[in-house]
Amino acid sequence: MPTSTPISSSVPDTPSPPWFRRVTRGAFADLSPLRENADYRRVWFGQAVSSIGQQMTAVAVSVQVYDLTGSSFATGLVGLFSLFPLIAFGLYGGAIADTVDRRRLGLIGSAGLAAVSAVLAAQALAGLGLVALLYAAVAVQAGFFALSSPARSAMIPRLVPSHQLPAANALNTVSMNLGLTVGPMVGGVLIGAYGAQAAYLVDTVAFGATLYAMWRLPSMRPLGDRRGRASVLDGLRFLREQPNLRTSFLADLAAMIFGMPRALFPAIAVTFYGGDARTVGLLVSAPAVGALVGALFSGWVSRVNRQGAAVLVSVAAWGLAIAAFGLVRSLWPGLLLLAVAGCADTVSMIFRNTMMQVAAPDEMRGRLQGIFIVVVAGGPRLGDFESGAVASLTSPATSVISGGLACVAAILLLAARRPAFLRYDARHPTP
Repeated sequence: MPTSTPISSSVPDTPSPPWFRRVTRGAFADLSPLRENADYRRVWFGQAVSSIGQQMTAVAVSVQVYDLTGSSFATGLVGLFSLFPLIAFGLYGGAIADTVDRRRLGLIGSAGLAAVSAVLAAQALAGLGLVALLYAAVAVQAGFFALSSPARSAMIPRLVPSHQLPAANALNTVSMNLGLTVGPMVGGVLIGAYGAQAAYLVDTVAFGATLYAMWRLPSMRPLGDRRGRASVLDGLRFLREQPNLRTSFLADLAAMIFGMPRALFPAIAVTFYGGDARTVGLLVSAPAVGALVGALFSGWVSRVNRQGAAVLVSVAAWGLAIAAFGLVRSLWPGLLLLAVAGCADTVSMIFRNTMMQVAAPDEMRGRLQGIFIVVVAGGPRLGDFESGAVASLTSPATSVISGGLACVAAILLLAARRPAFLRYDARHPTP
């Protein structure tokens, strides 16, 4: 009697089609920097964990101020109080990162941020109810963040080999958006169940991961002969002489100032959807969900050469999605529109980062990164103030819709004023 052939051996392996392998290979994030570099892996994990905690704190402060005042304008002032330290310390933090041990600067910044979170937890547990104290805390928090963030960014080329830098930058975007996604959702649940103090306490503990990662790093003094101080003005003058870089920064400012309704989320959760702190957490995290999806499936961006046009199209898409969000009154369509906006923002950020990395020489890296942080982190704070002020004069819906449309109008104006930016070609970069 013949021996039967196993079914598994009778079915030949069918390899994936070449087109499928090309698409999937270029679509997903490259994890080799995490697998092959222990220092980078610790820093990445620490940043992801602390980012989750910081976003929980951001939601807690917003909810606490709104509960104490019932005012969208007062909630918007949270952004304004953090704006000025971001500008001052962001600019000088970039210059300092070009002259001192970046590891030590990162340790100081992380320890300071942990201390601020501990103060916020203490005031919430004590039930002080002092809005002025909350404003002061976010101002100090912004200062520590802006002081140390350029140093942390400038460390990356020292932690991974040059051929892995693009993959590491993509993973940093994933880490940031993990925080923006998970932090608000978990924060909303914790605040709804146990109060703002729970979010603050978790944030304080979460900084242990960043402190451990920084402690394990070797000394990170800038390379080369650095005599004297790095001038902030030199970085600003360099940026002034690079019209394409300058336009990319202005495009991001248009998106963040006019099209960022973050300060209105507590009011929108109540007036649009009849929700609570959990709804606020969903609204804050929805753009980050879209951004995370955009970062995870960003392999296609390497095939785009007209990066200037891609920036303007992405920012215009952000503005249109935000304006549409202001028109809907059903939660899930609203969350979907916010996710679309977040995806567009990630695409814009990828191209803006690429343009800056090509144009910036090593000796300017810290200072330009400091300016970049001022734009990226300071723009939303101005947006908080703008949206809160317009909402107090009109309504939250009017503020959201007009802000999104104003963002699109600003992008069209930039395209008309800077046609060379539309023609920017990655194969022949002109900063």
